[in-house]
Amino acid sequence: MSLEFRLKSAIRDVPDFPKPGILFKDISTVLLNPALCNEMLDALVAQYQGAELDAIAGIESRGFIFGQALAMRLNKPFVLIRKAGKLPAKTHRLKYALEYGEAEIEVHTDALQPGARVLIHDDLLATGGSAEAAAQLLQAAGAEIVGFSFLVELEFLQGALKLMPFSSNVDALVRY
Repeated sequence: MSLEFRLKSAIRDVPDFPKPGILFKDISTVLLNPALCNEMLDALVAQYQGAELDAIAGIESRGFIFGQALAMRLNKPFVLIRKAGKLPAKTHRLKYALEYGEAEIEVHTDALQPGARVLIHDDLLATGGSAEAAAQLLQAAGAEIVGFSFLVELEFLQGALKLMPFSSNVDALVRY
């Protein structure tokens, strides 16, 4: 049985969350299975072992779970991309549009050196808005985006198209 099949079996569908008509893919049920989590992390490490990366950036909050573990396994720094007002030191900030409003994210100004090659990680790629904003933020901070890593991609929403101007490397362990 493939890893993708086992992950799909473990991911819970939650209808009408966060609003009517949305079928939410909940990875919290995957987190209840340490063996599956380790296998998933092994697969992520295998994808990026030997890649020319200077850092892994994780998008708040579920991107922190496996992004930080991936960074540790690859012996790379982990960079936090957080909602505005959550980081204590000087930050770069970016406001962006969501399907249902606006959001603002930030990264510490001293988190990356200019020209740093960064992989952006998050749990899920849907419309691509958050990952696109993260890429814009990191580029404004002087980083080069070498790719995007997701646990799940909802291909029918075509979010990967928004990410192509930053990198053609858009990976996911599970695709719907």
